[in-house]
Amino acid sequence: MPETRETAVYTHGHHESVLRSHTWRTAANSAAYLLGSLEPGMRVLDIGCGPGTITADLAALVPDGRVTGADHAPGILEQARATAGERGLTNVDFEVADVHALGHPDGAFDVVHAHQVLQHVGDPVGALREMARVTRPGGLIAVRDADYAAMTWYPAEPGLDDWLDLYRRVARANGGEPDAGRRLRSWALAAGLSDVTATSGTWTYATPEERAWWSGLWADRTLASAYAGRAVEGGHATPEELRAVSDAWREWGRREDGWFAVLHGEILCRKAA
Repeated sequence: MPETRETAVYTHGHHESVLRSHTWRTAANSAAYLLGSLEPGMRVLDIGCGPGTITADLAALVPDGRVTGADHAPGILEQARATAGERGLTNVDFEVADVHALGHPDGAFDVVHAHQVLQHVGDPVGALREMARVTRPGGLIAVRDADYAAMTWYPAEPGLDDWLDLYRRVARANGGEPDAGRRLRSWALAAGLSDVTATSGTWTYATPEERAWWSGLWADRTLASAYAGRAVEGGHATPEELRAVSDAWREWGRREDGWFAVLHGEILCRKAA
């Protein structure tokens, strides 16, 4: 096994405002491109599982198989275990892991899945090689990542322009690549994966409830999460500038004509037999 060599810092952390988003995620709204390829007896590795909502959905979809949820942050796994327990799932387990150095033998899984992971890691090509290593010949590597530069909204709000610029600077200073979605196919090819299907998907926030939820979690995240601390500590923004960005989010969320779309890149790679 390769030695652990993660070099990036997870930008968001696990503040409540972050988990508010993570626990909203489901296999249907975050992994639809993969679901048609799942079969009941599959062994699945879900990397970057966080609080485990997608993991639990995947376990329910492979009732005769087994799903392992893996995350680099040990603390979040208790919540993931609780999520699986509340759903009465017995075919799921969780582990601490680094995607650059997975503690499993070659070909251990039928499917290796990662949602919103590669944008945060230090070596995405190496991570994909490691994901492929633990995938059986003929198995699938499935990856989905947001692309921040491709996010778009209406109406124009200069404070959200400031947010996007700030977030991308902080994420890159932490060793990640916030515009990962557009790069997934390129990274997969660089990792030696040849059978790559590239697609895209979106989250859209337009109803009053959706706007309030999306703007509220980012307004809070901008002031209170690990991202906020790293923005200030890294010299990327002052507390006053963060307050202005947070206020801009809330102002946008109150707009009746507000609309926001998050573009994701997706790749489904079949490992050569």
